[in-house]
Amino acid sequence: MSADSDATVIAATRRWLERAVIGLNLCPFAKAVHVKNQIRYIVSASQTPDDLLAELETELAHLNTANPSQLDTTLLIVPEMFEDFLDFHFFLPEADALLKRMGLEGVLQIASFHPRFEFAGNAPDDIANCTNRSPYPVLHLLREASLDRAVAAFPDAADIYERNIEILEQLGRDGWDDLWK
Repeated sequence: MSADSDATVIAATRRWLERAVIGLNLCPFAKAVHVKNQIRYIVSASQTPDDLLAELETELAHLNTANPSQLDTTLLIVPEMFEDFLDFHFFLPEADALLKRMGLEGVLQIASFHPRFEFAGNAPDDIANCTNRSPYPVLHLLREASLDRAVAAFPDAADIYERNIEILEQLGRDGWDDLWK
């Protein structure tokens, strides 16, 4: 998929986080961990699903044992695999099964982002898809306890998804494209 250097991959992912996720407030919980430097960025060199599962297992174990005040979340960026969104989509149940096998269900969770993310039933060019679009495929590993605290502090957490779609519809395709100039 990509021959970009790790530094380039991380820089593009940070730019996406800062401009879209935080800048548009698509995730009201992201800014705090970003400004506190509690995000671990890992660029995977995996070429196969089995290699990625092994790497994911290592990263889940690392996050689970890390001090939450120093490391709260991990972005496992996968530039060499999953050019096709459906391949990525069909990998995600394997990732969740690994989480369960490790006994970490309810402790950690995995969110996913992809450059060609597409909600079921949406057209590929629907702006709503951009809520989950990132420069590279990303497995976002996060702590359930941190998420629970953030949701408790955010009065309308259940409405985030709908609010994000409204934000992107108001921004429009041109506005979204302007974020990356």
